[in-house]
Amino acid sequence: MRVFSFRFSLSLFCLLFMFCAEAKTQAPGIAAKSWVLVEFVSGQFLAGEKIDEPLEPASLTKLMTAYLSFSALQQKTLTREQSVLVSENAWRTGMGGSRTFLQAGRKATIDDLLKGMIVQSGNDAAVVLAEAIAGSEEAFAAQMNREAKRLGMNHTRFKNATGLPDAEHFTTARDLATLATALLRDFPEEYARYYAIREFSYNNIRQKNRNILLGQAETGVDGMKTGYTEAAGWCLIASALRGERRLLAIVLGAASDAARASESLKLLNWGYQFFDAVKLYEAGQAISEFKVWKGSRGKVKAGFQSDFILSIPRDARSKLTATLLSRQPLLAPVRKGQIIGILKFSLEGETYGEYPVESLEDVPLGNWFYRFIDTLRLWFA
Repeated sequence: MRVFSFRFSLSLFCLLFMFCAEAKTQAPGIAAKSWVLVEFVSGQFLAGEKIDEPLEPASLTKLMTAYLSFSALQQKTLTREQSVLVSENAWRTGMGGSRTFLQAGRKATIDDLLKGMIVQSGNDAAVVLAEAIAGSEEAFAAQMNREAKRLGMNHTRFKNATGLPDAEHFTTARDLATLATALLRDFPEEYARYYAIREFSYNNIRQKNRNILLGQAETGVDGMKTGYTEAAGWCLIASALRGERRLLAIVLGAASDAARASESLKLLNWGYQFFDAVKLYEAGQAISEFKVWKGSRGKVKAGFQSDFILSIPRDARSKLTATLLSRQPLLAPVRKGQIIGILKFSLEGETYGEYPVESLEDVPLGNWFYRFIDTLRLWFA
């Protein structure tokens, strides 16, 4: 296989993308075991530390429990109004740590269970949801692990639906970023319905959401989830929307409730202050045309199926370059949406990002004559 590259000149690059770049942006110091800041739309990791270190997630685990619950609602295997029985096992689990104060032998609606789990971080509510979906918490944990694998959470292992301590229950900041992004992307209406709730009452007991950044207008934070155990420390995934731009801050193992909030806010403020999210290409816009062999025509348009947005440091304007790579020979048939190249960005000589480029059209096989001619050309190329 040969790789053909097309390097944009700086002037052309700035003309095409309406930006230029200048120097790297130093991330703030974050007092936590592990952390990462993610641009939601592009999926870029703007900064991070020890993002692949396995750590206990505590109640951040409940993001996966919520993801599978929302999936069950979407598939109509559960309904919000449905009432399910609170088991003795769920009630006993709730006795350790955060709870919604469910009562064994009584029923609760799926809607109340979701609020209890998300707003109050109720362990009892999480277990009832797990049992309603999979029959048992053990079977539900197996579903959690299958879903984690499907999402690409390659360094995660779930043993329960709550995040209560277990030596074989772990994840990483990178994997939690993947999960939080998937929840926001796949269930935006459910996210808006539940994660912005600031307090919830059940069984005549009112509890506040433990995410203290929630409801502070200047932060833009509209969710996600807190977590704490002695081993995990104080953890927070904070999702903020300012204007049309969403950032996700994942902070694991801070020293206190106040610290996880302040460190998350520091990270979010840095991301909004020092980076711009720039739409480089419209969906369906051709970046270039690549040579196609043995096809009904000799070229195919290359680009992105959806808008391509890249976060760029505001103080890194003149040193960002792009190289477009086409893997050759590209043989027909070529399908629309097929990955046919890579767009690589570099900043000050270091890789800034690599993104797959897709075919914007189908190119079927050519007739026997064109295939024969191209076969001869490839032999002597």
